[in-house]
Amino acid sequence: MLRASRFRNVPRLVRNLTWESLRADILAGLLGAVLVLPQGVAFSALAGLPPEYGIYTAVVPCIIAALFGSSRHVMSGPTNANSLALFAMLSPLAAPGSSSYVTLALSVTVAVGLMQLVIGALRLGSLTNFISPSVLLGFTCGASSLIALFALKDFFGLAVPAGTDAFGLVSFLLRNLTSINYASVTVALTTLVVTLAVRRISSKLPFMLIGLLAGYATASLAEFSGWFGDQHVAVVGAIPAAIPPFSVPHLSIEAIRDLFGISAALTIVALSQTISVAKMVAARSGQAIDANREFIGQGLSNVAGGFFSAYVSCGSLNRSLPNLEAGARTPLASVFSAVLLVTLVSFTGSQLSQIPLAAIAAMLLLVAWSLFDVAQLKTMAHASRIELTIVCVTYLATIGTRLERAILIGVVLSIAAHMYRTSRPVLACVVPDSSAGRRLVPVDSTKDMQSECPQLKVIRMQGLLYFGAVQNISGQLRGERCGTGKPKHLLVLARGMSFCDIAGTEMWKKELEARRASGGDLYFHDPQAQVLALWQKSGLLGELGDANLFATKQAALSDIIPRLNSTVCASCSVRLFQECSELKSLASDDCGRNRLPIP
Repeated sequence: MLRASRFRNVPRLVRNLTWESLRADILAGLLGAVLVLPQGVAFSALAGLPPEYGIYTAVVPCIIAALFGSSRHVMSGPTNANSLALFAMLSPLAAPGSSSYVTLALSVTVAVGLMQLVIGALRLGSLTNFISPSVLLGFTCGASSLIALFALKDFFGLAVPAGTDAFGLVSFLLRNLTSINYASVTVALTTLVVTLAVRRISSKLPFMLIGLLAGYATASLAEFSGWFGDQHVAVVGAIPAAIPPFSVPHLSIEAIRDLFGISAALTIVALSQTISVAKMVAARSGQAIDANREFIGQGLSNVAGGFFSAYVSCGSLNRSLPNLEAGARTPLASVFSAVLLVTLVSFTGSQLSQIPLAAIAAMLLLVAWSLFDVAQLKTMAHASRIELTIVCVTYLATIGTRLERAILIGVVLSIAAHMYRTSRPVLACVVPDSSAGRRLVPVDSTKDMQSECPQLKVIRMQGLLYFGAVQNISGQLRGERCGTGKPKHLLVLARGMSFCDIAGTEMWKKELEARRASGGDLYFHDPQAQVLALWQKSGLLGELGDANLFATKQAALSDIIPRLNSTVCASCSVRLFQECSELKSLASDDCGRNRLPIP
């Protein structure tokens, strides 16, 4: 099922490799390695695992996902959401941090990877098309706000209690403004100023790494000089070994059955994060994303990761976006990130442990600022209130709840908005209009409000006629045929009716019966082939008859008008169609008004 053609990413990397792209990927990978150091240790603690497992999760899974996925910029590894979800689901089964807990975590990781592989192999990635641009914009802005909020605690040098959510963090920061660590603020500001200055000089320079080094130097100078007295700059701290050991999880059949539901839930959590991050990054880079290949890459990374001491990984928002901003060209940036992480920890662990958290916070603030797309928000606000509502709700959900739940809320809103729009197909009454110089135009758009034929109504229908739209359309048709003097004959220009389901077909059957019961009839011009196929199977075509289907409007009017009540035609002063003059009973000098040939 996993054909070799799906893994063409690796040779393509070799073919397209240049010294310039290699240099850019190495520098971006170095930044990614530095960023994951504090995150890996912190996220593993959230997951209830020893600190080294967060580092392990940024090595093998990061390499495999990059080589076999479709995105050039997504970096996989430990994430906040995966860590919290894993802890919530496994802590009732074993003591966090224990050997049995670690075994469960690694086993679940392998199971998650297998499920992701199945989803990718079955090509179910098309389900991600339901994540609309509005949802992505709301998610992107929400994610940027989260990155900025959680970076502020290190920017100001405040120790926020573990597990504090976004709103709790804001409250904590406001209550502790007098406790700001000015040494941390100085380091963060220096990092920001240097990074922006270097980027202004030349965006080709590794401005983020240069800014990080400036922050490192400022922190070292502040500690050495004692400028800030008792205030000290928090640093990454001791870093565990980075070379992941190979291990095979051992579980009983009963345990595997118990973990199936947990694995399914974590699969949804991980994939929703990955595809959201991938689409977000792709929207900024212009790259096309293959969701199925992305799922396969994630599946392989988790299967391999489970055997190399990594817990559930997915696309990391906090590293993928800096990776893009740092100028990464190919997935090799992720490979370099993993390799450099192992190398740096192995040989320069003591120096890396002194990287100031305030400098990393400054980097994340820059990334967050670049993500918050104010211009797109303004465009959305002017274009559509419904889409803006989806953006705002997704934004608030991203801040106030888990990321995968926020995406789900946004998708549900998008589908609801789509259902609302499609439940109201365009149904326009049309007439010939000589003053506009057009063939057929809506009645309300003609300059002189052209009168309609008293016996034949012509409507143009555009959109989907399905169960959700039937009530709206049938109500309009019922209003047209009720009352004295309403046209009994109806011609539907159906070329724009792109879909009709069983409910829509039943509606047309009832409309046909009602028209014929009142002495009129129902006609269709040029229905689409798939619509006719359903009408054939449902019996509507047989009831309608071939004589009521027309390929052209000319043929329809030439055939229908002679069927109308000749007595009414004789006294009619509208004389809307050219075909009216062809009726012998209407042959008079006054019949030439308001005639237009209908193609």
